[in-house]
Amino acid sequence: MDLVWLFLLLVASGAVTGVVAGMLGVGGGIIVVPVLYYVFTLLGVDQSVLMHMAVGTSLATIIPTSMRSTLSHHRKGAVDWNVVRIWAPGIILGTICAAMIANSISSMMLTLIFASFAFLFALNMAFGREGWHVKESLPARGIQMVLAFFMGTLSALMGIGGGTLGVTLFTLFNMDIRRAVATAAGLGIVISIPGTLGFMIAGLGEEGRLPWSLGYINLLGFLCISVATVLTAPLGVHLAHTIRRTTLLRIFALFLIITSLRMFWSVIG
Repeated sequence: MDLVWLFLLLVASGAVTGVVAGMLGVGGGIIVVPVLYYVFTLLGVDQSVLMHMAVGTSLATIIPTSMRSTLSHHRKGAVDWNVVRIWAPGIILGTICAAMIANSISSMMLTLIFASFAFLFALNMAFGREGWHVKESLPARGIQMVLAFFMGTLSALMGIGGGTLGVTLFTLFNMDIRRAVATAAGLGIVISIPGTLGFMIAGLGEEGRLPWSLGYINLLGFLCISVATVLTAPLGVHLAHTIRRTTLLRIFALFLIITSLRMFWSVIG
């Protein structure tokens, strides 16, 4: 019966994720992690591994979605592969570092990290000015590698792909939004594969995990969410053309703010 409930809840989570991701064009991880956090809480996952499993499973779901997205953008010639090549080493190092950090901190601390940065992303979505940038082009290669390391570390710790943080960083340096989205999707592959492997290895032998888990990756969650997301994303895309983007961003920002505050409360309340 627990597996039946797990299956149903995960399919529903993936369906919601696909719709919202399709509507907003954001990476699925920023939605999947809080959804999995509450689903795993309802299923009684041990608090000591709760957030680790939400983050690890989210990273695994990003692998197929980022590959599919990158291929679509590549066909349109939108991916800047030179940027991907420059940023990839720093991102890989960052994801390895994130897996080591995650293995040495509590689920409570991991929850606080996600809640804090999700809250900041929400404020940027709600109040940020479109078109504002700090520089006319990307900085020197050394600074780009530092930014890549930061992006890889934070993204893997939060269980998100390249969309949320990557698009924000690229547009700050005046990159066209379509090119920024496409290039960030490519970096999502670079984040998700080593990140997934790191959380898989880190969680081997840990107590309190759900059935059908490999390390901190719940395989049933990975399968259900990946399939449901692909099936429902077109509905989100359709809705995106009937509702103003600014309205959608503010609705999602409100969702993130409420989610972050609830996560804070679950830790300190």
